[in-house]
Amino acid sequence: MDATPCQQQRSKPAGTTPPSPWVRRWGALVPEGGTVLDVACGWGRHLRWFAEGGFRVTGVDRDTSLLADLGAQAEILSYDLEDGSPWPFPDRTFDAVVVTNYLFRPLFPALAAAVAPGGVLIYETFMVGNEAYGRPRNPDHLLTAGELLSAFPGLQTVGFEQGKVDTCGTGVVQRLAAVRTAEPVPLP
Repeated sequence: MDATPCQQQRSKPAGTTPPSPWVRRWGALVPEGGTVLDVACGWGRHLRWFAEGGFRVTGVDRDTSLLADLGAQAEILSYDLEDGSPWPFPDRTFDAVVVTNYLFRPLFPALAAAVAPGGVLIYETFMVGNEAYGRPRNPDHLLTAGELLSAFPGLQTVGFEQGKVDTCGTGVVQRLAAVRTAEPVPLP
């Protein structure tokens, strides 16, 4: 019997996992050659995708051991975002700030401040209801209904979704794309 697409995806090396469709869609708002910050970047699936597209990428995570092969393609910072240390990019902004499968609410103001004028925040993580399907189950790591809509008041929401998804396993997620501009944004 042949493996399903999800089984095939899980058997691939971490660095070959495809980027999130949400990130791919809203990544179209990032200007060509722009700067991208991937927060809690894990094995770097989004860093790799943006780097392959010619973007200048920065990734931050507590464990960056799976990113060694990126070499000169990316700026990589090993940093614990939750230990009370100051935000590692206080004076920098990026054309895109990407956060997937990660939630630490005290970072919301720093994430918003890191979005450059005309830049985009692309956020996708789990929400209440996900505990019925798997991890995370801890309410501290699950968004409440509509939470991302009010988390970034200085940004203009251009895309929002929440609910049950069935990609390679069922889960309940919330997704936001928001830009730092008062002008209308052409939607991808």
